Amino acid sequence: MNTLSLALRNLLRNRRRSLTTLLAMIVGLVAILLFGGYSRNVILAMQTGYVQFHGHYQIQRKDYFLYGSGNPAAYGIPDYERIMDTVKRDPVLAPMLTVVTPKMQLGGIAGNFAAGVSKTVLASGIVVDEQNQMRAWDDFGSMSYSRPLALTGTTPDAVVIGQGVARILQLCGPLEVPNCPQAAATPQASGPQAPDDIAALSAMEKPAEAPAGAQNATAIEMLAANLRGAPNVTRLNVVKAENQGLKEVDDVFMIMHLQQAQRLIYGSEKPQVTAIQLQLKHSSQMPAAKARLEELLATTFKDAQLEIQAFQTLAPIYGQTIQFFNSVFGFISILIGVIVLFTVGNTMSMAVVERTVEIGTLRAIGRRRGGIRSMFVCEGLLLGVIGSLLGVAIALLFSALINNSGLTWTPPGYVYAYPVKTRVWGEAGLILSSVLGMVVVAVISAWWPANRASKMVIVDALRHV
Repeated sequence: MNTLSLALRNLLRNRRRSLTTLLAMIVGLVAILLFGGYSRNVILAMQTGYVQFHGHYQIQRKDYFLYGSGNPAAYGIPDYERIMDTVKRDPVLAPMLTVVTPKMQLGGIAGNFAAGVSKTVLASGIVVDEQNQMRAWDDFGSMSYSRPLALTGTTPDAVVIGQGVARILQLCGPLEVPNCPQAAATPQASGPQAPDDIAALSAMEKPAEAPAGAQNATAIEMLAANLRGAPNVTRLNVVKAENQGLKEVDDVFMIMHLQQAQRLIYGSEKPQVTAIQLQLKHSSQMPAAKARLEELLATTFKDAQLEIQAFQTLAPIYGQTIQFFNSVFGFISILIGVIVLFTVGNTMSMAVVERTVEIGTLRAIGRRRGGIRSMFVCEGLLLGVIGSLLGVAIALLFSALINNSGLTWTPPGYVYAYPVKTRVWGEAGLILSSVLGMVVVAVISAWWPANRASKMVIVDALRHV
């Protein structure tokens, strides 16, 4: 206690220098905490988006993730309704689940033959109400501004396409797509609305009733290969074109009602799906849910050749983003640590020079080398503790101001925004590791001048001018 009291009085002896050192430590710690809290919010916001879109887990046919995009019909799950019912009724999984919904992926060619254009697309067949329920998931309080799907309340033949698809199919006018200049006229535009074989196939599909003008203005043909490889065509009505955030996705995107997608691929045969999406109440339940799902796949569904894919696997960019922020956070922490190291070290070195005679006097009256060393190390420790406490308090204040500023940001690949937040309050691990790191750096930077002071020769120190 005497050493700490003496160290505190020594810091107060030169208040300006101590305040300058504390300011450097406070600014550094505030920067670390705010960036750490911001990166944490970004990661949780991205997780929220991917869980809203993919669910926490997907049950798929074995190897569908690796090869299924080339031929999704060959990797369908035939008895998916029984599997979903079993999962929903399972006593272990049921309390964890919020949504269990099927999904059908397929590829095909979308054509606006009135304009003589067509485009390959990657379509998804979904249960709209259940997907809207998935979009309401917000385990981390990210408050995403996601809207209900545009397919909500539409007829079975309705589809939503990407704005890139709308541009290529020359549907910008009817769908009110912005930044879409009129494409140059092509010789095909004056031809028939569709080839005879496609028109014949399309005529077999009875379109849903809709206002004639809207139906004609936004009608397209969808050509896909059915389960046996034969072509199948249906007429669809585009209800909206939405920007998907990434051009490569925007140029192939299409979603439709699940029954429509199943009818394209399976016709009158028993329908299948390519995935069963499972969304949990909390991400912390993922290990327990995975263990139970693996148990079910190894017993109840052992003959179905199924596998489980987590959202981290389905969206690799999530893990890449975490690695990026971790590397940036590490770089910033090291940079600020070096600055604090030299700042505290310089302060302690100047203190040693100014108090050389005092050090000699203390040594002459019996103070041991360890006592001299501990006195200066305690000064560094006090600087670290005081700077850390003030830094945490200021960081919490700035974090609250940022969180209530109303600022928003749109993550890469998203079309809706999230509030800008810095998650400092409640992140005990971030706060404790940052404070501990700052204190350790302050102690280490004080140790070298303290060690040099303890080795001074008493006579030389007493006659120092």
